Amino acid sequence: MERLNSGATKLGLHLNPGQLDQFYIYYQELLDWNRRLNLTSITDYENVQIKHFLDSLTVTLAWQQPISSMDFRLIDVGSGAGLPGIPLKILWPDIKLVLLDSTAKKAVFLHHLKQKLGLDGVEIVVGRAEGVAYDTQYREKFDVVLSRAVAPLPTLVELTLPFCTIGGSFIAQKKGAIDPEISRASQAISLLGGNLREVKRVDLQEFTDERWLVIIDKVSPTSEQYPRRPGTPSKRPLG
Repeated sequence: MERLNSGATKLGLHLNPGQLDQFYIYYQELLDWNRRLNLTSITDYENVQIKHFLDSLTVTLAWQQPISSMDFRLIDVGSGAGLPGIPLKILWPDIKLVLLDSTAKKAVFLHHLKQKLGLDGVEIVVGRAEGVAYDTQYREKFDVVLSRAVAPLPTLVELTLPFCTIGGSFIAQKKGAIDPEISRASQAISLLGGNLREVKRVDLQEFTDERWLVIIDKVSPTSEQYPRRPGTPSKRPLG
């Protein structure tokens, strides 16, 4: 995990030997289960370190202060293979993490990975964000909401901001030209109770493409009419 460790150091993060071992186990399990579940097209050892693990840790650039509290709650929406949630849990073992994915088979992998890595304080939820967001134990209960999902920002904010507590933040990881997407999402962000704080470039030589963190703070409650019915946010994005 040399490439991951080097990149993490550039982010101001320290990974101890035990954490690096956990990342290696993660890599092995990802490869093994990928043969059955098609979790990722990225399987090369070097690329997994950079494009999955280090990329997940770049969201720490959006943090305004160090995170270590056991009261800190984070949800990864559309978690898939556990990214970025599991790498952040390895980094900060005390946080409370929810991994949300609509695919039951991926949830089986996540349960296995949780056990294999010896992670406590991780809950795996199977369901669509449009439905789970109306469950009172999850709605507006999280300090940070994350998503690596490949979806337009107007769609993503409708699926994520309802989970975010007032004073919390949604952090979207994006690639390439971001300005047009930000413009299209501005109305949706406001409508859902958000405020665009910053669009932060991820400036690491390990990445050959442009990568961004779109940081949206939750400043007011989300109306009970959002998110709309399953499938609607993607078919008819707000704004």
